[in-house]
Amino acid sequence: MADKAMPSYTTRLLDVDTWDDFARLVEANNGVWGGCWCMGFHPEGVGNDRTASQNRQAKVEHVRKKTVHQVLVYDGDECVGWCQYGPPAELPNIKNPKTYNQGLVQLPDWRIGCIFTGKGHRREGVARAAVAAALTAIKEAGGGVVEAYPEQVDGREPQRGAYFHTGPENLFEEFGFRRDRRIAKWRWVMQRHVQP
Repeated sequence: MADKAMPSYTTRLLDVDTWDDFARLVEANNGVWGGCWCMGFHPEGVGNDRTASQNRQAKVEHVRKKTVHQVLVYDGDECVGWCQYGPPAELPNIKNPKTYNQGLVQLPDWRIGCIFTGKGHRREGVARAAVAAALTAIKEAGGGVVEAYPEQVDGREPQRGAYFHTGPENLFEEFGFRRDRRIAKWRWVMQRHVQP
């Protein structure tokens, strides 16, 4: 039996013209993690005091103000995933900030925040297409040091039902990222310099 061919994806940036595509994907996936709307890395963050509708409104405001960088991945006309990226001022909230700050020498030029693939499209290269497009956008914006905060999968028991919202380490290795330092048992700061 022949292997299933991977879909051919296209990408577009999240903006006012693509907001409805993004919103459909989020709504089809329970608001993403119960209503995050991909706000966890933004200054407002998410938490018990913020509702899903507040997160949605905050995200649409970022889109309107152009204070969001996010690549959307399309399979035909359907948005199936994304990769969020941006400068640290735009994405100040990361996991394990105390440990991160202990080893910090200099902030990166760019951060890759969350990566998401919608139900029914996982394990089909959506995350890979999203990260590739984000790195291309970073290159076109002048390049620089890019950080990601993925989870280690090698040497770890399978995580049943888990979703690595910052991506798996081996995905970033494929794109030339290298470990900088550990910030949690299974989470690393990984870096790569992108030439303009």
